[in-house]
Amino acid sequence: MHPLTGPVYVNGAEPGDILEIKVHEVAPQPFSFTVQFPGFGFLRDVFTEPFIIRWKIADGFAVSADLPGVKIPGAPFMGVMGNAPSHELLEEINRREADLQARGGMVLLPDTADAVPREPGIAAKAVRTVAPHETGGNVDIKQLTAGTTVRLPVYTPGALFSVGDSHFAQGDNESCGTAVEMSATFYGSFKLLKGEAARRNIQDMQFYRDDYFTAPEMAVPQRFFATTGQSCRKDGVAEAEDTTLAARNALLNMIEHLVSERGYSEQQAYAICSVAVDLRISEMVDVPNFVVSAFLPLDIFTE
Repeated sequence: MHPLTGPVYVNGAEPGDILEIKVHEVAPQPFSFTVQFPGFGFLRDVFTEPFIIRWKIADGFAVSADLPGVKIPGAPFMGVMGNAPSHELLEEINRREADLQARGGMVLLPDTADAVPREPGIAAKAVRTVAPHETGGNVDIKQLTAGTTVRLPVYTPGALFSVGDSHFAQGDNESCGTAVEMSATFYGSFKLLKGEAARRNIQDMQFYRDDYFTAPEMAVPQRFFATTGQSCRKDGVAEAEDTTLAARNALLNMIEHLVSERGYSEQQAYAICSVAVDLRISEMVDVPNFVVSAFLPLDIFTE
């Protein structure tokens, strides 16, 4: 799923430390793609057929004959940035995710098929690259562009940092399962905060920066169209305080808008949501109906 570079052994890194990774540059290759494939993605029950958009990257934008009238500005970042788990944490992750699958959750458990490396003793228990964990991993956070510093707790000697899944651009949701996916070269540097994860009981990724993560007009779009969704199913059944349902409704409403007002197919609209639309939790207090808003930046359209 995700070809990764690593693991990189960081001299001096020990469990309980924090590894800081300063992102200096993510340099794109000229071809990228966005795909939808059966059984994956936030709206996988609605979109059951495969679909692909092939992008050309040049002069800071991605364009595609498969999605006419759209020009996506670049804000390159790595979707996967993570350290290795300890053997104890690995056992805990596998235990809790096997339990979740048994309770009906969507989980991809260890699988030796096409694993790298294929050695059964490793592949039969190694975590898949799809899900993020305490160690970081496939977080798909679009704000991890050049200039951002990532903090990851260290769980094993040397940290064993890996990076991959490079994206040219993405909406804050990546709803169809892929962004503007590309090959890229990652440039970064490391710093250790000795003992800080243990001292402060930090068990998850943190990150920070001192300026806009991308051009201000894209970080905070001046022109946008937004749809909303609430915690109520389309068949009229209310669900209390359900952010997932509100996000689903906001996206479905945005897809309907792109189809009816801009003439795109449903799969094209779904792709636009994945690569450009930002989901925001507007409120989580007005019980029973949470509100999620979907923001479409209008400057991506060329006509």
